[in-house]
Amino acid sequence: GRAIRPVAVGRRNWQFAGSDRGGEAAAICYSIIGSCRSAAVDPFDYLADVLVKVATHPASKIADLVPARWAELRAAAGDA
Repeated sequence: GRAIRPVAVGRRNWQFAGSDRGGEAAAICYSIIGSCRSAAVDPFDYLADVLVKVATHPASKIADLVPARWAELRAAAGDA
């Protein structure tokens, strides 16, 4: 119900994403924000931290940057 509401409200606007790539970028953003909300993570805090770390983060530990795991690690470090 509620999780689908933003999709239904925005559907008409998304046809004006500008291009297929624009639509894909919007879909990625909505997926990240949805994952943050599912994990009770503030999307702004998450993105601000992860966008700084992603360039130097080891590929073998990429799962640590998924919102739910990111929140666990921050809580364990006392950053939450």
